[in-house]
Amino acid sequence: MGEYSKYISELRRSVPTPDSLVDPDGKCVFGTFDKEFRDMDLLRAKKPTNAPDFLKSKKLTLWEACEIHLEHGVLLAVVCDMGIFGLNLNVFYDKRTHAVYEWQTRVPSKEAVIAPNLLDGSIAEVLHKNGYIRYINNFEIGKSRLYGSHKNKKGDFIEYDFDLTRVSLPSIVSIPFGENRPLYSQKDLFAPKGYLVINGERMETTDTSAAIIDDHRGYYPRKMHYDWVTTLGRELNGEKKYFAFNLTRNQSINQKDYNENLIWKEGETSLLPPVTFKRNRPTRKFVDRATWLVEDSHDMVNLRFRIKNIFRMELHAAVVKIEYYITFGELEGYLRDEDGEKIWLDGLMGMGEDKTLLL
Repeated sequence: MGEYSKYISELRRSVPTPDSLVDPDGKCVFGTFDKEFRDMDLLRAKKPTNAPDFLKSKKLTLWEACEIHLEHGVLLAVVCDMGIFGLNLNVFYDKRTHAVYEWQTRVPSKEAVIAPNLLDGSIAEVLHKNGYIRYINNFEIGKSRLYGSHKNKKGDFIEYDFDLTRVSLPSIVSIPFGENRPLYSQKDLFAPKGYLVINGERMETTDTSAAIIDDHRGYYPRKMHYDWVTTLGRELNGEKKYFAFNLTRNQSINQKDYNENLIWKEGETSLLPPVTFKRNRPTRKFVDRATWLVEDSHDMVNLRFRIKNIFRMELHAAVVKIEYYITFGELEGYLRDEDGEKIWLDGLMGMGEDKTLLL
């Protein structure tokens, strides 16, 4: 253990993964785990919300998403079932021009297929009139495949096909948002191999490309907010090594014991404590500049995220309110691993989310 390990709760250390996220009595398990769950049927959870049982499927949010960092930009590819509707979302940020391209198609909830787990070739997909997205998951051998295509009303067209190979240890957490209200998340760092085509321009992966898959399932509170920021690539303090981090602030009832903050290095991880997010202006008021400050209480996280552009999804309706912003820009500052080594972030690409739901 390093000199900064004392700031990490012992409940953040991985323990052997049980077969199921929900035990036979309907009680959810919480903590940090060392490998994939085989059974993640959260509909078996007993009273995860105050809603009647027949509404549980409408309260459960499920998604599989991937961020892929290429030489000229970063792709976010999402299949999502929000209970009230399904979604295929693709967003691409061009680092050369700071332009953001978006493709989104909503479908009925039942048409968004979320894999039952991440093992043995399980599939997450959406097929729709504007294209499709498909994940084939073989995480038991550290592999996944992502491919799809999508067109939007502007005439923009995107197509991609990537094989992904895990290059570090997984981050697998089940976080309590209430007494028996879980938020499960598995995030993994991968080396991608493949291509992306946007409006005829083909972008191949290189030996500096990296990807993160995020599999996410949970019962959000009726009023929910989270903040998130990451980077990923193959640069670590000037060395050519796979590196990424994940920093999130959500509605965990105990931030110290239950969070998903960590550093990925090639072949290993180092945990980080809870963090806070501060902004010089609300993300929804972004025009051409904004800065996020992300910090902890022990000088392990000292990060500034200078935003260049954003993707907006804003839905204000009678039964639901969504304010979802994906941000892209440049990082400054540093992280410290548990040994106290500083990891400098200056000049690295940053990507974040600022999401508020009222369901």
